[in-house]
Formats: sequence, structure tokens, C-alpha cells
Amino acid sequence: MVFGRGKKAKRQESAEPEDVQETPDAAESAADDRRANGPFDVSEISSRDGYVDLGALLIAPRDGLQLRLEVEEATQRVVAVTMDLEGSSLQLQAFAAPRSEGLWDEIREQIGQSVGGQGGQVEEIPGDYGVELVAKLPAGAPDGSQGYRVARFVGVDGPRWFLRGVFGGEAALDREAAAGLEDLFRKIVVIRGENPMPPRDLLQLRLPKDAAGPAAPAAPDLQQPERGPEITQIG
Repeated sequence: MVFGRGKKAKRQESAEPEDVQETPDAAESAADDRRANGPFDVSEISSRDGYVDLGALLIAPRDGLQLRLEVEEATQRVVAVTMDLEGSSLQLQAFAAPRSEGLWDEIREQIGQSVGGQGGQVEEIPGDYGVELVAKLPAGAPDGSQGYRVARFVGVDGPRWFLRGVFGGEAALDREAAAGLEDLFRKIVVIRGENPMPPRDLLQLRLPKDAAGPAAPAAPDLQQPERGPEITQIG
């Protein structure tokens, strides 16, 4: 697995789409599925051994996986981690959330509004994590023609945290192409911490403590920092 560090050039305005509210039964079923299959809260695992420790997120390593931390230039804080695997990507952000309710319904609306404001389109679809959002944003093709860049947004509400994932590349549209990243998404562990935080505040990410040192056997192989992609902020 390769690990790198990217930069975020500037903050972007957040997002919002059509109203789709989950019923209480659906929300309870989603919570049960998360506890059984992940992503997990740190209280739900027996050991942190074997994970790549990025602060608020623990990532399970895998052959061929590359990790990039996205850094906001204005503040130099790490705002996201992107997982690259087999030609596709999965960008991750973790946020503080209220104890009594989730954030995903509200955040989907914000993403839809942001995408619509940029001339794009959104569609809500059922997925393994509940309601997902497929966004199409206008983008120029290499030949100069106008096309679309597609991203698939997933959201998971956990105990006092919210985890957002954005699939890019083939994984945004092809479930088979997304299989490897979806498996890694299920294995993610979120560390919320006990400090009081306003809902939507980003949970702190960081480079692994041993990132500058020599790699131990079976440890991630670390690459030089590189520029990361732009990301959509929702905080």
C-alpha cells in the first residue's frame, strides 16, 4: 500500500438535493447493519493493531492501495483522506454529529444544492449503505468538448459521528469496479473522541506517526507528498 499527501487548493461551497427522508424503521435497520458490517466505531473493535492510524480514521491496509491526505492551504489542516485502488478513488471525511440524530438526510440536500448551483444534476439511488447520491458535474473533456464528471456520495451515521465517502472513477457508476473500495469502506473505524464538538465539525486527521520513518515489514509503503484533488466541503 502506498501513502501520500495532497493539497487542497481552496474551500468550496457545500452541497444539497431533493427531499428523501428515511423512516424510523429504515434508520434503525441501517444502524443495525452498520454495527454488524461496518464502518465501525472504535468502541466496536477489540484492537487497533493492523490498521493505518490517521487520527480520526483507522484504515485497513490492502495491496495496491494508495492513500493521500488532502490539506487545506489556508489553514494547513488535513480535511480528507483519499483512497486510490485499481483506477478508482474513495474520498473520506468524518464529522462530529448530534447524539440523537444523524446528518445524512440534511447533507444530501446540501450536496444537491451545491451540484445544481454548478450546473450539474443529482439522483438519489438505493445502495448498500441506504440512500446514496449520484452527482454529475459539468467538466471539459480532453478533446475540448463538454462532458460530465460523475461522483457517488455515500453517508453513514454512527454514534456521535458521520462518515462521508465519495466514489470517483469507474467506482462511481460500476458496482463491480467499486467492490474493492466498498470492502475497505466497510472496514473503516471512526474515532470520535470524547471532547465536545459542534455538529459538522471535521474530526481531526493526521499523517501516521511513523510516516517519516522506515517502513516495517507488512507496513504501508509511503510515497512523497503529491497534490490531491479538489473536494466538496460540507462542514
